[in-house]
Amino acid sequence: MRIGNLYGADSTFLGVPSADPDVAGEWSSAAAAIIGAPFDGGTSHRPGCRFGPQAIRVTDYLPHDGMRPSLSLGVDPLIDLGVVDLGDVEMPSGDTELSLRRLEERVTAVASAGVIPIILGGDHTIALPDVTGVAHHVGWGRVSVIHFDAHADTGNTQMGSLYGHGTPMRRLIESGACRGDRFLQIGLRGYWPEPATLDWMAQQGMRSFEMSEIVSRGMDVVLDEAIALAMTDCDAVFLSVDVDVVDPGSAPGTGTPEPGGLTSRQLLDAVRRVAMETPLGGVDVVEVSPPYDHAEITAYLGNRIVLEALGGIAWRRKGERGEPTRTPSDPLLKGR
Repeated sequence: MRIGNLYGADSTFLGVPSADPDVAGEWSSAAAAIIGAPFDGGTSHRPGCRFGPQAIRVTDYLPHDGMRPSLSLGVDPLIDLGVVDLGDVEMPSGDTELSLRRLEERVTAVASAGVIPIILGGDHTIALPDVTGVAHHVGWGRVSVIHFDAHADTGNTQMGSLYGHGTPMRRLIESGACRGDRFLQIGLRGYWPEPATLDWMAQQGMRSFEMSEIVSRGMDVVLDEAIALAMTDCDAVFLSVDVDVVDPGSAPGTGTPEPGGLTSRQLLDAVRRVAMETPLGGVDVVEVSPPYDHAEITAYLGNRIVLEALGGIAWRRKGERGEPTRTPSDPLLKGR
């Protein structure tokens, strides 16, 4: 049964067609499908990102007509990919394990049909079922992860629980769904995790690009290295984006803001590049918390992160078919 927005009126991502997740014929021919994951039962500080999927879907000043031609790439990802919206997964915040199981089942079904799941969070706890669902399709240990975040999310437990937005990356590596040495984290900063957790991360071979390294080496060089590692001995890449990777001056609506992050422009360019240069098996955008947002700044960013990822996927597929493409460096009016 399709559930529109669990906590609001039914709407789809920028007006793309809706589809019933229980009727595969309505969505299995799409190249990508939107899945809402309205869960914030794993937050450790400020809640509210259960309302994130709705905000990401509807926050835009343009008509919600199911079309978004990209100036940079010369594609319309919503049209070119035949994007559909499967609505929200029913995820009761009082039952974390049931919520995560339901999401994993939905992501697995979509990925197994050859459709790229685009999951709108929700707190980062959902990365566990998201990546696991894709791994069920691609193969255990065959999915690399590129993870944009201020925080490593590799804690052993959170307030005595194995499940929370501070633990999903450890659970993923422990399960074998993805390899530690193919887990790339970009944008880390601040004062957590503690040395014991950092030691565990090093033992797994994780590669973390802290903000200080991004500042000193530059984002392009960091992405060169991250993409090269992600593409080595893996068959698909999962892109997980926590909006708190961006400086809270540009993304205030999130639960655990950490000053000193990326600019919105840096993140959007990076997301687009990852989608253009890697075979994405899935994407999630998490930690948009509308109650702490101002003037919908963070919701707009979340919406554009999704569009940049979809645009990169559409551009890559167009090139694979031998069709002419343009790049962000091409003059906009060249040849017109």
